[in-house]
Amino acid sequence: MENGRDQLVIGGKSFNSRFILGSGGYHADSIRMAVDEAGVEIVTMSVRRAQPETESILNYIPDHVTLMANTSGARDAREAVRAARLARELGASDFVKVEIMRDPKYMTPDNLEVVRATEELAEEGFKVLACVMPDLYIARDLINSGAAAVMPIAAPRGSNRGLASKEFIQMLVNEIDIPVIIDAGLGRPSQACEVMEMGADAVSCNSGVATSGNIPMMAKAFGEAVRAGRRACLAGLGRVLEAGASPFPPVQGFISE
Repeated sequence: MENGRDQLVIGGKSFNSRFILGSGGYHADSIRMAVDEAGVEIVTMSVRRAQPETESILNYIPDHVTLMANTSGARDAREAVRAARLARELGASDFVKVEIMRDPKYMTPDNLEVVRATEELAEEGFKVLACVMPDLYIARDLINSGAAAVMPIAAPRGSNRGLASKEFIQMLVNEIDIPVIIDAGLGRPSQACEVMEMGADAVSCNSGVATSGNIPMMAKAFGEAVRAGRRACLAGLGRVLEAGASPFPPVQGFISE
């Protein structure tokens, strides 16, 4: 809590929204509506898309939103660092989402290269949000390397399959002290709600919104789901019985008595 409000704090900056929106696959006329309907305060932008031909999309992202570059397309730490530096020169914030993927088929993060890039970028003053396969040891290495947040993927990127790595994500939520932001693979608002109920600090989503039938409506649904899951986590979920049933409140005798 900060100033009595439940805010997400990343790299010393506070945000009211815990839903981060990707910008891939949108048209200029839909990105602003998605941002407004979801109430997001962070939008990620691939350095590859931050070019003159897509300038119109950048112009449709409201000024109050933090534009966070991501290094999508980088194949090693060297390329990721270069992309982050370029993004800052193009006007992006010091926040950067580090993605490094060498396998074009499965697009799984190269955890070791992400750690290397994180260490170098953190030393240069970047606030690094590191996208990785969920692994407790790697997450601890990222903390030691200066990461501002860990972003474990829930399922293969763009798959919309949901929580394929649920048990491993729960380990990070339980053990990691910096924000744990679930990234990639969530296709339904109910899945976003579930990871927030698990104790995740935030959710990042792109294809689950961008490939939906109604982008603004789905963006709003995700935003509401993230807020609902966060409230449930703060409230404390009700007990779960392993077997049988138990009336609540307990029955005090029967009518015939």
